[in-house]
This record gives sequence, structure tokens and C-alpha cells, in this order.
Amino acid sequence: MITVRPANERGHADHGWLDTYHTFSFAGYRDPNHMGFRKLRVINEDRVAPGQGFGTHPHNDMEIITYVLDGELEHKDSMGTGSVIRRGDIQRMSAGRGVMHSEFNHSHENPVHLVQIWLFPDKLGLTPEYEQKRFDDDSKRGTLRLLVSSDGREGSLRMHQDASLYASILEAGQEVTHQLAPGRYAWLQVVDGSVTVNNQRLNAGDGASIAEEDSLTMSSESHGEFLLFDLP
Repeated sequence: MITVRPANERGHADHGWLDTYHTFSFAGYRDPNHMGFRKLRVINEDRVAPGQGFGTHPHNDMEIITYVLDGELEHKDSMGTGSVIRRGDIQRMSAGRGVMHSEFNHSHENPVHLVQIWLFPDKLGLTPEYEQKRFDDDSKRGTLRLLVSSDGREGSLRMHQDASLYASILEAGQEVTHQLAPGRYAWLQVVDGSVTVNNQRLNAGDGASIAEEDSLTMSSESHGEFLLFDLP
């Protein structure tokens, strides 16, 4: 069963410096029918104006993943980490028992476009952690590239949840498949272009919850980039 979450039905806020779309309830957007999916709590698509950003603020007991689509995002946190995240980079931060961080557009000329993801951790009160790694576009073309997992397999980052996050870039005629183990669920989020999953077409910004499907086949008629979550 595939249930589409259309892009134009997401929560939306334009703060001037931040243009943001919320797949699930977040901040001032509240919808009891869209509070998350399984262990997924947040998928926000953000565009941050040049030189602007999120000032220092706290998080706790959440696995936070940042996927940059275009531009440069500057990160600083109370663990002493400071970095700039660009397209091809992925960041994983375990907030654990508490962390402070800030995120700013590193550029004073160009906007930054990113997807921010939160998942519930499998344990509370963990020691905060930070990881960052590069997965360039070539590593995602025509394949499902594992980015984050519970065990760090295949060179992925490791999160504290029994979930896996894949990314793929498909050109016209390309196809990838993913097998869902019994009792597993999936969420597919299209971040660019269009993607068809099991004959259901999704466009940029669309998401879909997937249940009771043994096998997923993703393809594109022209170009598509998507994130796929395999969830308990």
C-alpha cells in the first residue's frame, strides 16, 4: 500500500530569510493526521537566504540528518564541531541528552537548499555525537546508495535507530529495486525531478508512506532524485 503525501499539501512558512515546507507537523504547523511516520518525525525542505540561518538552539533525544541539495550550510555545536556542508555531504547528529547548535547559510551571495530529517532514537539520554561524510552524485547515480544505517555498513554513517536511509539519482530509463523485509515499512521522499515507485508517480516535494509491499521498484522517465527510508 502506497499513500502519497502531495508536496502542495505540506505545511509551509515563508519567514523571508527562510522558506520552509513541512512534510510532518512542525513548529507552527500542526496536523494530527501528519505527526510523522513510524520512527520518522520530521522531513523539512528548507531554503535559507544568503548569510541567514538558525541561531544557537537546543535539541535532545533525536537523530538529526541533514542532506544538502544546493549551496553551503555552516554548522557549529556545543560538542566543538564546526563544518560547512555542501551538496554531496551528509551530516548526522545524535542530540542525545542535549546539544546546542546553529546552522547558517555559509554564502552571502547564494541561497542554500536542504532537507532536514529527524528520527526518534532507540534509546534516550545518549552521549551526543556528530558525523559527516561525502557521498558525491556519481555514487548515487543509477543505484541505491546507503547513507545512514544502524550499523554503519557499506561505509554509511551510523544512527541510533533500526532504520536505513538511501539516496538515488535516476536518469531516463534507469531503475532500482529495494526489498522490504516482513514487518518493515518505507518512506520515499522525492527531492528533485520525478520518480515512479511501483507504478505510482511522485514529483519533487512529494512523499509516500509504504506498507505491506515486499518489493519496491523506482524509476524515472527523465530525471529524479529521492531519499528512501527503510523503517521498523
